[in-house]
Amino acid sequence: MSLWLIGFIAALIVVLLVAALLIGILVEARRIRSLALAASNLVQEIDANTRIVWALRDTNAVAGALLGGAAAIDANAAAIVAAVSGAHDEQSAAR
Repeated sequence: MSLWLIGFIAALIVVLLVAALLIGILVEARRIRSLALAASNLVQEIDANTRIVWALRDTNAVAGALLGGAAAIDANAAAIVAAVSGAHDEQSAAR
């Protein structure tokens, strides 16, 4: 065998190994892409299902504001009752 033939065979083996590795990389890349798409779909579903939980923060803020308003109404109502009761007691005492 001549050196030229040995070099040609060695180069052919190297090219075939590189081609096999590139094909393996492409197969794995496609598999990773399909898994990433599946994961992306799951993340979108999880996001859609948990948006309600994050909206609870807004709901709690509104409920707190409503509670503050109700407390103010209760205080005003108590003041009105006290004023009316005081006026009623004064009128009863004057009779």
